[in-house]
Amino acid sequence: MKTIIVDDEPLALEILEEFINKVPELKLVKKCQNAIEAGEILRKQEIDLIFLDIQMPQLTGIEFVKSLTKPPKIIFTTAYSQYALEGFELNAVDYLLKPISFDRFMKAVNKALPQAQASANIDNEEIEAGPDFIFVKADKKLVRLKYNEIQYVEGLKDYVIIKTDTGRVITLQTMKSLEEKLPTPPFMRIHRSYIVNLDKINAVVGNMVEVMEKGQPKSLPVGKNYRDELERVVEKNRL
Repeated sequence: MKTIIVDDEPLALEILEEFINKVPELKLVKKCQNAIEAGEILRKQEIDLIFLDIQMPQLTGIEFVKSLTKPPKIIFTTAYSQYALEGFELNAVDYLLKPISFDRFMKAVNKALPQAQASANIDNEEIEAGPDFIFVKADKKLVRLKYNEIQYVEGLKDYVIIKTDTGRVITLQTMKSLEEKLPTPPFMRIHRSYIVNLDKINAVVGNMVEVMEKGQPKSLPVGKNYRDELERVVEKNRL
């Protein structure tokens, strides 16, 4: 896996470089002292894994990840445990607290290495789709879902949460594999983490769409790469 380190502390860069060089599956491409430098690397070549500090000048690690359209796998490294929850909400592979031991480093790396293979295998997970329904595997059984009952789909690492009118179903799939099976329309990708049923949208407010969840409005983000297509659909059906 092609790897970069992003940290403004020289000692942290040296320690992580030493650790990475001990792991044959990892190839260190670059040591970066800030997120701006890391962004330049990502624009020039494909990177598989980033060891990313959180507290950095100019742009924090969390802000940097949020700015990326398709971030690589991320392992956060920091001296501050209070950022752990926000880090995992960004689908980080792991969260390493400094000072980092080699044993703890390897546990994080071993989480990252299988994920690449798992993601490839998940795309081959069979999904059965019909004219007005889809079968997805959940809890060791195939669950039948009608398209007109699905509100939206949320991606979470290698799982997706399918929100319906009556509840939700969690299945081991990638967003890509499910997107290919869902009919368009009514389903539309609006974010790297969301697919929405256009028939369930109550309102479009700025860069958000609104659906109803348990009788309450629920806002879903619209990614910048999907805004133009959504605007075309809205304009086409506008009175």
